[in-house]
Amino acid sequence: MAEVWAFEDFEEGGTIDLGSATVTAEEIVEFAGEFDPQPMHLDEQAGRQGILGGLSASGWHSCAVFMRLFCDGLLLASTSQGSPGVDFVKWKKPVLAGDRLSARITVMNKRLSRSRPSLGLVSMRSEMFNQRGESVFELENTIMFLTRQAAAAG
Repeated sequence: MAEVWAFEDFEEGGTIDLGSATVTAEEIVEFAGEFDPQPMHLDEQAGRQGILGGLSASGWHSCAVFMRLFCDGLLLASTSQGSPGVDFVKWKKPVLAGDRLSARITVMNKRLSRSRPSLGLVSMRSEMFNQRGESVFELENTIMFLTRQAAAAG
């Protein structure tokens, strides 16, 4: 692993593990109360009565957990310049209270910017898995990273 990730450090087909986090019932209810107050995210009984099987995290909460793991596992120690957007996100299985989520990214492709050769674009496929190894989340997007030379000059 690079001390500080720059564009050159990413290899097509390479994977990077981003660590893990446990989602608690308290976090689910707190996030939902603020951002997605649907019953299955606020109440265990409502979650059990629906198709999700219990108190479940909002898909947006899953995105936030992923982003925390992505920041701590890679972005905060990189030359990241942000992202032009997300191509898609899928919530594949419910994330339930007590689930331990682990995340990883796979580099799909990379290229230098034609208009700004000091900047590289890295397309990634991100996934999160629960403690049973089931995929609960997928996301694809592109992140912009400075080249090592540009970062040193910066």
